[in-house]
Amino acid sequence: MATFLYAGLALAALASASPVPALFDRATDLSSCPGYKASNVKTSGTGLTASLSLAGTACNAYGTDLTDLTLTVEYQSEQRLHVKIQDAANQVYQVPSSVFTRPSASNGCSPDSSDLIFNYIESPFSFSVVRRSNNETLFDTSAASLIFESQYLRLRTSLPSTPSLYGLGEHTDPFQLNTTNYTRTIWNRDAYLTPEGTNLYGDHPVYFDNRNANGTHGVFLLNSNGMNIILDNPNGEQYLEYNTLGGVLDFYFLSGPSPVAVAQQYSEVVGKSAMMPYWGYGFHQCRYGMQDVYEVAEVVSNYSIANIPLETMWTDIDYMYLRRVFTLDPDRYPLEKVRELVNYLHTHQQHYIVMVDPAVAYQDYPAFNNGVDTDSFLKEANGSVYKGVVWPGVTAFPDWFAPNTQGYWNGLFDSFFNADTGVDIDALWIDMNEASNFCVYPCTDPEAQATAMGDPPRPPAIRLGAPRAIPGFPADFQPVCKAEVTFNVNASTFYGENILVLGSAITIGNNDVTNAAPLNANNYPIWGATIDMPPNTNVTYQFVRAEPDGSYVYEAQNHTIMTGPCNSTNQSTHDTITTSSPAQSSTKLRREVLAPFTNAHGAPLQKRQSSGDQTGLPGRDLINPEYTIDNAAGSISNKTLDTDLVHSGGWTEYDAHNLYGAMMSESSRIAMLSRRPTLRPMIITRSTFAGSGRQVGHWLGDNGADWSHYLISISEILEFGALFQVPMVGADVCGYAGVTNELLCARWATLGAFSPFYRNHQESGSPPHEFYRYPLVAEAARNAIAIRYQLLDYLYTAFYEQNQTGTPCIQPMFFAYPEDKNTNSLGHQYFFGPGILVAPVTEENSTSTTIYMPNDIFYDYYTHATVRGTGSNVALDNIAYTSIPLYYKGGNIIAQRASSANTTTELRKQDFNIVIAPGLNGTATGNLYLDDGVSLEQPATSLITFTYTADGKFAMSGSFGYDASVSITSITVLGSGSSSSSSAGATTSSKFVTSGKASTRVETTIPLTGPHSVQL
Repeated sequence: MATFLYAGLALAALASASPVPALFDRATDLSSCPGYKASNVKTSGTGLTASLSLAGTACNAYGTDLTDLTLTVEYQSEQRLHVKIQDAANQVYQVPSSVFTRPSASNGCSPDSSDLIFNYIESPFSFSVVRRSNNETLFDTSAASLIFESQYLRLRTSLPSTPSLYGLGEHTDPFQLNTTNYTRTIWNRDAYLTPEGTNLYGDHPVYFDNRNANGTHGVFLLNSNGMNIILDNPNGEQYLEYNTLGGVLDFYFLSGPSPVAVAQQYSEVVGKSAMMPYWGYGFHQCRYGMQDVYEVAEVVSNYSIANIPLETMWTDIDYMYLRRVFTLDPDRYPLEKVRELVNYLHTHQQHYIVMVDPAVAYQDYPAFNNGVDTDSFLKEANGSVYKGVVWPGVTAFPDWFAPNTQGYWNGLFDSFFNADTGVDIDALWIDMNEASNFCVYPCTDPEAQATAMGDPPRPPAIRLGAPRAIPGFPADFQPVCKAEVTFNVNASTFYGENILVLGSAITIGNNDVTNAAPLNANNYPIWGATIDMPPNTNVTYQFVRAEPDGSYVYEAQNHTIMTGPCNSTNQSTHDTITTSSPAQSSTKLRREVLAPFTNAHGAPLQKRQSSGDQTGLPGRDLINPEYTIDNAAGSISNKTLDTDLVHSGGWTEYDAHNLYGAMMSESSRIAMLSRRPTLRPMIITRSTFAGSGRQVGHWLGDNGADWSHYLISISEILEFGALFQVPMVGADVCGYAGVTNELLCARWATLGAFSPFYRNHQESGSPPHEFYRYPLVAEAARNAIAIRYQLLDYLYTAFYEQNQTGTPCIQPMFFAYPEDKNTNSLGHQYFFGPGILVAPVTEENSTSTTIYMPNDIFYDYYTHATVRGTGSNVALDNIAYTSIPLYYKGGNIIAQRASSANTTTELRKQDFNIVIAPGLNGTATGNLYLDDGVSLEQPATSLITFTYTADGKFAMSGSFGYDASVSITSITVLGSGSSSSSSAGATTSSKFVTSGKASTRVETTIPLTGPHSVQL
């Protein structure tokens, strides 16, 4: 969730809050910067070191030039070259090893055996990286002098003309990057609607450079500082230029030469992606703005009624009391009802997930008090707890560097999510962790800003029970005896003023204005709402003006009503408010603002930066550096944490800002393991850093319910899954923000089924778009989920392969066909696993599309018809809104379940069908990985390899440790196939069933317990 509600306030305050310094015109200065000269070069069997000294008069363009640097070159493996330029004093900030574990060089390799060659020029110093096999220059910094200053680094590499580059995220720009007058800014921020051309939630400074027949390579800069990466080609001189606000130049060059090989090599640098529980690949549902636990239960029930498989139900921050993390709203989400909901889901083989934000309400409750007691929050320089503003109002923020924070976080999880006494979640959703802060910089009065913004937002009206029968749920989730009263009042208001009804019944606040029921202005100036009331009860009430500044204007006298009998629905009031909207009033009372606690302090922070500790240079301007990155939020402290905050250990927020979400991810994973030590945690986060895939998955944030975001979701999934090694990734299907429509949602329901993470979610205030609400969408979802579930073990196997080798489970077209230049720009069709081509409709409100078919053989997923690609576009027509074009890629064998199921638990009981898609040479291969789906350490696994030869022999071999208690019940050979069949193996039986031009199907019974071969 983002801060879009307060966009006007933010923009209005920005100009006066913290002027963003203009980007100085330093063209002359930069061109005159002297660069460095190398000396004291020492070579070893695996690399070299050198001293770099300033080669002339310092230019001090955006800071102070450092006079002495060191160069370290390591041939870490035959495919990986590490080049690092840092200050000689070892004081400049570097990404802490506690956050990012650097790859081991082991014994390294000799320069002569490396795929890459490091060359350098001593003065002015520059270096290049060359591919040994073809003498192709991959990186060359001689294009401009190196600048290494206290708050600015500049390094430029020349590139071939019209390069094909990918990565440098997170962004919603085209998958193949623009290379003319293009800037990629990296500075994590809360980015509502994920605008193109801006910095978003994550930091992934890696790019893939695909040069087709000359190979693909990767370049990763390990640096968490804010940066502009500029791509341009003035006068035909193509370059890529890094401009960072600090840190060091810590490069990893990956030789490939194939895109898949680069991905594998990058996984060796940032770490292998985490395996998720099998059930996590099922279909998920969420919606922000759920009124209460009854509405959550109703959604669960409605999916069942619609026969749409729902694996996991999610709840947004609606469940919290006044948006405070680690609390439940006692009136809308009482503990006993939430536990009953979770028990219902678990009994029906389903799962439950809730959101947790990092910001902790600055209020007198355990989550805050424990954080203060354990010294776990970020602090001001005077030792007081730093305050921001998020959903609960004034907040504190955990300092993930602090030594006690992990224990503090574990304790909150162990208590609030306790399986016996709390909310027994199955996985976790973390949000707002860029970190998002609604307070406009400088946040000198967070209490006033929270009040002006209306945080925490007013909860919805309390309901006495479910409004309708909820089939399948227990009695206390069914309607209760109540009377409905529609309160209407004629009240003229100004913009920002709202009307509440407050009275003696619990559903209108029980005379507590903080729980008063809000009225809507749909028929302005009549404000109204229909509210549950206790039957046959004399109720007093009044109408209250809620002012934008957080104050209230009360009526001088209460109204009275006798409510109707059980289930009465036709009672209403027609009143006129007796107050006006004065600027000041004696009856105007401010909302209570909790005074700062006297114990919310610790020892004042001391200067923690010293020589050689890599925590950053002293004396820097940590708020307004002279070089300005193109942060869409304005100054680097705006709408986030103040960048001059100092974390425990001495790291500044200026340097470590982009690590906040990744560190919360790791701490949350450890906390989840603390409560369930033997089970794989599944955590879905918004903010990420390079390597986050080792811990978590990622959803693509607050997208829009429009066609452009439908298309954007494809390229973003490819970025995270194939390039960034965060494969558990997906968009909010049908769109988070705005109003979707039936055709868009139907298309998106089918597309979403072929992303690794599959969830329908939306914002509060928009018409609900659960799949069952539109007949066409419901049909599309049933079709798509059935296919997804039949392919789920195939996808799970691809995830396992990425977990083991780094081979992406989702691949763009150029990964499979790197030498085909036509695939370079294809960002909207891709491979789901190694053998399923997904070619979605890309034109809005259309049943036609054009797809690219490489020079290869494919087979239509639905008809099994052979499609011989010729490296050209193919027009497809009459594509139903309930379908999505899919193709088997020749050369693959796919194990898919014989039938789908309503839950993944039941799915795992289904037998397998084997589909063989022979390649151009008539052969095919494939794998199937099996385990129990949930254990962190697997007691037994199977990894089965399938092969098919041109003469029709099918064989399976490998390891067979896991007893899946299912069999292969059919084998289908796509293409013309064979007209005869036979079997081999004592426990194997097979029977010819059908043969035709499209495919040949053989019924068989092959247990997954050992090797087998069959002549088809």
